[in-house]
Amino acid sequence: MNKILLIVSREYLTRVRKKSFIILTILVPLLIMLMYAGIFALVIKGDELSGPRNVIVIDDSGIFKNKLKEDKTIRFSYLDASIEEAKKIVKSGDNTYLLYIPKFEGDQPLHIELMAKKQAGLGFSSDIENQLENVIRDRKLTEAGIDQKVLDNLKTNISIDTKKLTEKGEEAGSSGAAFGVGMAASILIYMFIFLYGVQVMRGVIEEKTNRIIEVIISSVKPFQLMMGKIIGVALVGLTQFLLWVILTSTIGSVAMKALMPADAKHKIEQMQKQPGASIKAQQPDNPAAKIFDALNTIPFGMILGCFLFYFLGGYLLYSAIFAAIGSAVDNETETQQFMLPVTLPLIFAFIFSVNFVVNNPDSPISFWMSMIPFFSPVVMMVRIPYGVAPWELALSMALLIAGFFGTVWLAARIYRTGILMYGKKASWKELGKWLFYK
Repeated sequence: MNKILLIVSREYLTRVRKKSFIILTILVPLLIMLMYAGIFALVIKGDELSGPRNVIVIDDSGIFKNKLKEDKTIRFSYLDASIEEAKKIVKSGDNTYLLYIPKFEGDQPLHIELMAKKQAGLGFSSDIENQLENVIRDRKLTEAGIDQKVLDNLKTNISIDTKKLTEKGEEAGSSGAAFGVGMAASILIYMFIFLYGVQVMRGVIEEKTNRIIEVIISSVKPFQLMMGKIIGVALVGLTQFLLWVILTSTIGSVAMKALMPADAKHKIEQMQKQPGASIKAQQPDNPAAKIFDALNTIPFGMILGCFLFYFLGGYLLYSAIFAAIGSAVDNETETQQFMLPVTLPLIFAFIFSVNFVVNNPDSPISFWMSMIPFFSPVVMMVRIPYGVAPWELALSMALLIAGFFGTVWLAARIYRTGILMYGKKASWKELGKWLFYK
């Protein structure tokens, strides 16, 4: 045990003392904040900077004239001319489009075309499609004898407040916030497992190729060396993550206080004096208030604790395999044949979570996927914000711990043989033999 602690101490101290570690730890939160600020600025100001899109409409059907709605990003002009003349105008100008609507065949529009010098964006074309569909729908309803005022009254925007029924009573919830927090946690775990797991693999390969390992093995057992490396890098990752959380929270709070308008600060102070009140109740049309209310429904303390557990559990499980791979090869290029099969479960879990679990967190498939150790670090973190029974969480954690011990046992058997192998390319068949060496 003392030898493992010595190896853990060496791995940890040599990595955290590096300038690259210190620089990355400080710069990453700043870069993340700047990146999101840039994204928000570009999303908000992007259309304004590019100017409004001018859409020339040739409407042979005679139905859509003066019925398409304009805003800051789009302007419509209706032209009585041939298509060829309109095409010349489009070719001679930038940010100009031609919307050609032919005569209807029956009651259906066919072959509507949107032309431009370049391919139209997906969101822009979808917006025009929605406007055309709304005009046609209103026309059909009007022809059916429904008055226009009635049609206007039929258009209603609904916002659903989701709540959870618990033994303590009703608890506020937010599907959007649960989705955002769950996906953010799963993405971080997915990235960290790859980032720090590969560090373990590279460290093993470096020591093996430099023949340092032959000296080290004379003093410690291969299992002790492998465990020391895995735990040491885990502590490095945990330290870096906690520093990122602290720095990001500090920078974010300082930036919000500096940039938030004075009236918004006053309203938040008033809300803090009324703990049971809802920001959204006082400001129902304020998007920022809705975001604050949504975030207040998330149990961040529990999620942070679960995140740390699944981050460490997933990392320890996969890093043991990465260490075994590093011991089986002589250089990093030879790892490719082993990396894809090993990382495929993690990739599958992430894709599955994005496409299925977020929409069906309580389905039987989601449940079983969150129990299997190779998938659970990612899948369970997506399910937790939606609400998971305590026994499900306990079972998943227990299986992840058991999976870690089983994986470490198998990896150690490969590691003890492969670490002293030189000049021989390992195959899956060869690794299978190493498992049974005495």
